[in-house]
Amino acid sequence: MKTREKKHLEAQRDDRTTIRYTVSGPASGTTLALIHGWGVDRTDFDEITDHLPDDVRVIAVDLAEHGESRSTRNVWTIEEFGRDVAAVLEAESVESAVVAGHSLGGAVAVEVGRQLPHTVSHIVALDALHYLGLFPKQSAEQIEAMENLFRQDFEGGVRGLVEGGSPAGTDEALKEAYFKKMVAVRQPAGLHSICGLARWDMDAALSETKQPITVFAVRALTDREAIERYGDRVDIVLIDLGSHHFQVEAPEGTARLLTGVLGSK
Repeated sequence: MKTREKKHLEAQRDDRTTIRYTVSGPASGTTLALIHGWGVDRTDFDEITDHLPDDVRVIAVDLAEHGESRSTRNVWTIEEFGRDVAAVLEAESVESAVVAGHSLGGAVAVEVGRQLPHTVSHIVALDALHYLGLFPKQSAEQIEAMENLFRQDFEGGVRGLVEGGSPAGTDEALKEAYFKKMVAVRQPAGLHSICGLARWDMDAALSETKQPITVFAVRALTDREAIERYGDRVDIVLIDLGSHHFQVEAPEGTARLLTGVLGSK
């Protein structure tokens, strides 16, 4: 495995939002855009990038108020996060890309595909889009209950997310590391963006997104009902690479999954 040379760049969306991102690989190569999940950042993909083929151009993005990206905007919807990524692809003059996102980033990837239908050729969700506790769109009462949970006990809400994404036997030290990183998400964007995910209408987004969608779902965390509900729209591939954060735990295996999608282009 070679360590890729990575360029750290930024795209200025407007006077309120600056998006930081990393680029590696040849400009002429197949482009893979990587989007992290809620409360984490683009460094989750550092090791994966080093395991990808040399001819793949990788763009890893920090969403607004995550990692090094900064914003003073007031809108924290999945659609707006999609515009963060779209701004980076446009800044890099990307003509065609596979867009992959983890967790909340999977929803963002769908939005990028919806916003840039002629640029995004394939959407990949890394343990995303199959959680029936979030999708389809929640009722007003369910959304209010989730918002109240995080407003009243933010640490408890984050702890619940980590536990919910950890199959039996997950290393306690890993869970604690994920918790510490996620609970430190910048506020108030952290609270607003998790609520934005709860408010996102995935069914409507999928109906307007024409690209093929591959979901790599952790077997132990995937309900048969989700496969039955969405299997005719997305290709759900069950995997055994670790917890909800398997891209951190198994970067080489995750790179193989992504390479397989890239090879089908």
